[in-house]
Amino acid sequence: MKVGIVCPYSWDMPGGVKQHIDDLTQALAAQGHDVSVIAPAADDDELPPYVTGAGRAVPVPYNGSVARMSFGFLSAARVRRWVRTGDFDVLHIHEPLIPSLGVLACWAARGPIVATFHASFSRSRAIAVAEPLLRSALEKLTGRIAVSDAARKSLVEQFGGDAVLIPNGVTVDRYARAEPLEGWGPDGRTIGFLGRMDEERKGLPILLEAFAVLAADRPEVKLLVAGPGDEKDVYEKIPARFHDRVTVLGMVSEADKIRAYHSVDVFCAPNTRGESFGIVLAEAMASGATVLASDIPAFRKVLGDGQAGALFANGDSASLAREAGALLDAPERRAKLAEEALVAVRKYDWSTVARDVVRVYETVTAAGAGRVEEDL
Repeated sequence: MKVGIVCPYSWDMPGGVKQHIDDLTQALAAQGHDVSVIAPAADDDELPPYVTGAGRAVPVPYNGSVARMSFGFLSAARVRRWVRTGDFDVLHIHEPLIPSLGVLACWAARGPIVATFHASFSRSRAIAVAEPLLRSALEKLTGRIAVSDAARKSLVEQFGGDAVLIPNGVTVDRYARAEPLEGWGPDGRTIGFLGRMDEERKGLPILLEAFAVLAADRPEVKLLVAGPGDEKDVYEKIPARFHDRVTVLGMVSEADKIRAYHSVDVFCAPNTRGESFGIVLAEAMASGATVLASDIPAFRKVLGDGQAGALFANGDSASLAREAGALLDAPERRAKLAEEALVAVRKYDWSTVARDVVRVYETVTAAGAGRVEEDL
């Protein structure tokens, strides 16, 4: 099957949706499918051979974050040309409700079109204003996928219809083995964080507040932080006397990200809202890390209500500090949670998830819609 996949976010920036698309592409290719991706990217960006750039992205506030998207005449022309020359059996659009390539692809194409909805969102003024344009795009869809109950609920409540529930995936074996970062554990005293440091909903300030409490009572505890953002902002949020126990790596490569998961005793995901799945949880689980996460619904589901990882009260730094301290004091409990996590994460392996996605492709292509064509 020849598949065209539309990525809404800039290819050069890390993020859950972009990682999902890249991993899905690899999994589909491994199963014998021919896959092409189009994504926002500057003309001089280095891209994999299966990715076509649709023009430079611009930062746009969206769903409590700032995402880099493309929406304009140049991008529209490139999307249309990609659709016209792709000769795809099915077009797979990700996040068609945001002002980026997904909407442009819906307008440019007709035929078997599947969309995946990743985000959990509430009704907003921006969505209300854009609703006529969004509905004109959604009407083109012949299949819908939601990565979580939260994403599906948002879609159904705001726009009607329904969606097949297929979770995010993780290439479990990729994370199973790695050497820790030089000079790091796991050593019974290290807490880790991975995410955008400057994005409030990722919850790093809550973790930093909790770490200051832990560090005051535990002279051995350390914090490892990785992800894009300004490290000065991190150090400004913790007392100066604890600075030597905090290391900020900044943005890391995929290989070093995996090594970071293997370098900590407790991986903390203090996200406060807007998460419909939690790919960092699945990655940490696949790495054998002990996970401590806020008790938002998406994280509760991935962690089996605490069976595959510990939970703390969302937004409560005192609760986080108590739970983190309890985990650091209980190596047997950490080992048990990590063992449960390795079992639980297997259902999210891309070898399984990609087959479920292909079943949706087969359903929409068998419905007699023909191949994907340019909508003139």
